[in-house]
Amino acid sequence: MSEPSVRTATGAVRGRAHPGYRAYLGIPYAAPPTGANRFAAPAPHDGWPRVRDAVEFGPAAPQAPRTGFGSLDMAAYFGDATDFGRDYLTLNVWAPTDASRCPVMVFVHGGGFVSGSPRAPLYDGATFARDGVILVTVTYRLGIPGFLDLPDAPPNRGLLDVLAALDWVQTNIGAFGGDPGNVTLFGQSAGATLVSAVLTTPGAADLIARAIVQSGNGLGAFSREQAARVTHRAAELLGVEPTAAGFAAFPDGELTRTATDLTGLSLRTADRFDPLVGLSAFSLVLDTQPADAAASGNGADIPLLIGTNAEEGNLYLAPSGALERSTEDDVVGLAGQTHDDPAVVIGHYRARMPSADWGEVRSALLGDALFVRGSRRLADAHGSGSTYRYEFAWRSPAVGGRLGAAHTVELPFVFDRLHLPALRGPDGLLGAGMPPQRLADEMHGAWIRFARTGSPGWAAGPPRVFC
Repeated sequence: MSEPSVRTATGAVRGRAHPGYRAYLGIPYAAPPTGANRFAAPAPHDGWPRVRDAVEFGPAAPQAPRTGFGSLDMAAYFGDATDFGRDYLTLNVWAPTDASRCPVMVFVHGGGFVSGSPRAPLYDGATFARDGVILVTVTYRLGIPGFLDLPDAPPNRGLLDVLAALDWVQTNIGAFGGDPGNVTLFGQSAGATLVSAVLTTPGAADLIARAIVQSGNGLGAFSREQAARVTHRAAELLGVEPTAAGFAAFPDGELTRTATDLTGLSLRTADRFDPLVGLSAFSLVLDTQPADAAASGNGADIPLLIGTNAEEGNLYLAPSGALERSTEDDVVGLAGQTHDDPAVVIGHYRARMPSADWGEVRSALLGDALFVRGSRRLADAHGSGSTYRYEFAWRSPAVGGRLGAAHTVELPFVFDRLHLPALRGPDGLLGAGMPPQRLADEMHGAWIRFARTGSPGWAAGPPRVFC
């Protein structure tokens, strides 16, 4: 079987042929973010004169290893967080062998704006190519290089990277057999919040035809005041001026350590709660939240599939044992981070969940603050005609049965990757035993159907529950 080659605008790439599909990995879509480009908008790549081998993933964006998940093995989700390199603004393409005007899906990974990589085994695109769709996954800048707000650098550089990747898709995906007029952008967690921003950006319809938001936050952007607090604290930790020029003096390893040290920084202001409740000090910095932009009509002509998981907050509480150790004081403290009157909001949760223990109330409050409230606001604002909602409610038996329908648990079903060894067993995201392939067939099939037709197979309105 000969290895396939494709000519892009910046040079030819040689991928690898597999039964039924072809994979092209580590293709640069922008110049390396080094030197003058480190804190700049993504610049065009200079290209390459000879055929470039595209058989290995590009480097991960610089990041620190993620902790805080107890014994739960999250390697399938975060990928290898140690293989860094200079030329990391790359993307990966999986295409059916005989692709011709195929629908295209572009995936943006999550990780709190500070971690994650398309190198993660969960994001292999073979199942999409098997079903007649071209899948593209994208590496973008994270942490301080990607999202720290700086007076002498463009804001939201990680978002600009995603937009540059979408430009690359428009220019080049036809050479891989894809239809540039039928591109679905989808993402999960922080990646879904980036999708929300693209969806509601003027001119989005020139780049994408549809959008899928999995556990994102349409209210998750920082205000300028909140962003400035992060920038000044990062500068204090490093002893530099709060400018791109100041941070540029430090290597990536020092910046990733500083990004980790910023976790838990209080971002409550006189008129704003912290949309990430201290779990990450990085987000988009926008004058208008994506949900509010949608309410003004932005993105209304782009069909949207959007939803959350039934127990989002469990990921942050169950693996460490905090779920069962939670007390009323913990819930009051969290409610004070997210609402003006903690007693009133706790009363609402108690009325809604009369038999719940404090851990369950804490998880619901956390999940709503991080994902559910912002997703519902975005869905409501987008309009009813082309807004399709879902809820993922299958309960993982991991962590002694306490993980449940937590944040990220839907991803193996969407990617139809239930067989991955790293996801299975007592420490895997899916727990011991065999998760239902039927559910993966339903979810993966719905995502494929939405990419093909603009409808996932159920009516706009109440959510489809996957369980």
